Amino acid sequence: MFNTPLIAAPMAGGTTTAALALAAQGAGALAFAAGGYKTAEQLATHIAPLRATGGDFGVNLFVPRTTPLGADEAARLAAYRVELLATAARYGAEVPLAAPPQEDPRVQDYWDEKIALLLADPVPMVSFTFGLAPAEVVSRLHQAGTRVVASVTSAAEAVAAVATGVDALVVQHTNAGGHTAAFLAAGGPSAENSRTGTHLTLPQLLSEVRSAVSVPLVGAGGVSGPAEAKAVLAAGATAVAIGTALIRTEESGARPLHKDALADPGYTRTAMTRAFTGKPARALVNGFVRDHTATAPEAYPEVHFLTAPLRAAAAAAQDPRALNLWAGTGWKSAQAVPVAAVVKEFLREL
Repeated sequence: MFNTPLIAAPMAGGTTTAALALAAQGAGALAFAAGGYKTAEQLATHIAPLRATGGDFGVNLFVPRTTPLGADEAARLAAYRVELLATAARYGAEVPLAAPPQEDPRVQDYWDEKIALLLADPVPMVSFTFGLAPAEVVSRLHQAGTRVVASVTSAAEAVAAVATGVDALVVQHTNAGGHTAAFLAAGGPSAENSRTGTHLTLPQLLSEVRSAVSVPLVGAGGVSGPAEAKAVLAAGATAVAIGTALIRTEESGARPLHKDALADPGYTRTAMTRAFTGKPARALVNGFVRDHTATAPEAYPEVHFLTAPLRAAAAAAQDPRALNLWAGTGWKSAQAVPVAAVVKEFLREL
């Protein structure tokens, strides 16, 4: 299923550049292109250099929500917009009057167009996060010669994913930076652990998932160095994924403010927050996280669209206090070096 024990996780929003993916692939990792927030045309351009190598690689897509927001969350979203006005005014930014409607292609993350692209011009592997691709889509990708992977955070989610016909699972621990892949509101003890960050370690979570399914597993979340990676493989994973460890690399497209924050001793912890996008995601705790986590509604991607102009204005002002500084719990080990140096450091020990 995987030709290497190390995977360069896809980081949407510009962090995973084509250069980062190519460097990871060239150093011996399995590179994943980040398809989230891209149109089909942008995705085609993004993966063209990976196609040209003739090597193995994957493409990650976000599974969109299929139903409109409920009335309660819509009301909370409207209240949250008002709450954001004061912060936006500080940066001279405007908060949109409303998020795009459910049927807007941006809300659907251009799902139909990107699936059509990957069926017409197949890639070696496709992974899905934020939910499950329909079994019919998985089957059509298989027919096109593509291996399919789903991201899960619990044994219950793993069972649901395997039922769609996927070939392997990425098992994401709550220590992971950025968005959680969780999609079941309740799914047993491991699902609860994935959401609350209680006692289960990633190796323990892998063991729970392994007891429920038999497909190959990839461990992800808080893997800051080779020692953690070895523990993940020893727990039964076929491969391990790294993300935060690559954010500060030379080929990363993360904002300089984001890279600098990971090395700033002024940041002392991370937290799960819906404040930036409406979906729980782990970030360094800054002013925006402190001010808005308690009130942000569970409304993804609507909150993402409301805060986007504010975040852009904060970046232009060189002010990290209102930026989404995604970071896993092992962020302190991220290095400002070439991608190849990070990948080779891991692979030497694996």
